[in-house]
Amino acid sequence: MPPSRTIAKVTERGCSENTRSSLITGKEAGIIKNSIITTQRWIQSFVVELNLCPFAHHVTARDVIRYTACANESLQDILHALHEEMDWLDSDPETETSFLILTSGMKDFSDFNDCLGMAQELLVMMNWVGRYQLVGFHPHHQFDGTDPDDAENYTNRSPYPMVHILRESSVTQAVDATANIALIPKRNTDTLNQLGVEVLIKRWQDCF
Repeated sequence: MPPSRTIAKVTERGCSENTRSSLITGKEAGIIKNSIITTQRWIQSFVVELNLCPFAHHVTARDVIRYTACANESLQDILHALHEEMDWLDSDPETETSFLILTSGMKDFSDFNDCLGMAQELLVMMNWVGRYQLVGFHPHHQFDGTDPDDAENYTNRSPYPMVHILRESSVTQAVDATANIALIPKRNTDTLNQLGVEVLIKRWQDCF
């Protein structure tokens, strides 16, 4: 995937944009770069090639996805980084969507779900409901009513915890242009079940 719109940074509270780069060590920069490359491989391998999201092909082909890696672990800093991403989308209409990749924080799936709940509250507080949608992905994602090893969990099982920020208007346009959209979840489950867990694990590991 084209890297031209890739943004790699560590969110540092209380630092201006001009000073942040000096706070990123060589090791941190490597982790950030690898997390973004891995995420791009995962999107290509799972979301695009397996057609888990029919809207993804158009967006990836146009190179309008922003990737930001946040190395901070605290909920407050992660929410701050999320706020910054939505501010960016407000200021740059050419950026279609954004992935906030958490390279260190929210490794526990339950904690990550709590974080998503707080992120939804942030949408309400900033009057962004109806403007943005948030979708969570996690290495240990598990749908209600499934076993941890069920293949269907790989629709949302990403290499890192991450929050996908989508523009509500773009989602509405995509939904209106897609026939039988209600059948997508079942089609995805069927696709993943046909591949089988062993194949999916190998495909997932190959993203790293």
